[in-house]
Amino acid sequence: LPVKKKPRTFYSAEQLEELEKMFQEDHYPDNEKRREIAAVVGVTPQRVLVWFQNRRAKWRKLQKLSIKGNKKYPASSA
Repeated sequence: LPVKKKPRTFYSAEQLEELEKMFQEDHYPDNEKRREIAAVVGVTPQRVLVWFQNRRAKWRKLQKLSIKGNKKYPASSA
């Protein structure tokens, strides 16, 4: 039996701006906070949960890349 995938959620610029602002405040919002965000943004709390999971993955990837970049070009002490 094939698993039904949810259709992709597309966010407006305003929604993304609000989600990013919330992400800067807290990378791990609790259930209550997710419900509040969902009400403001206009999506389900489940969509907010998934957005934050994906955003944390992107954040970790960027952290890893910036650390690698720093090691590649160490600050020269003259």
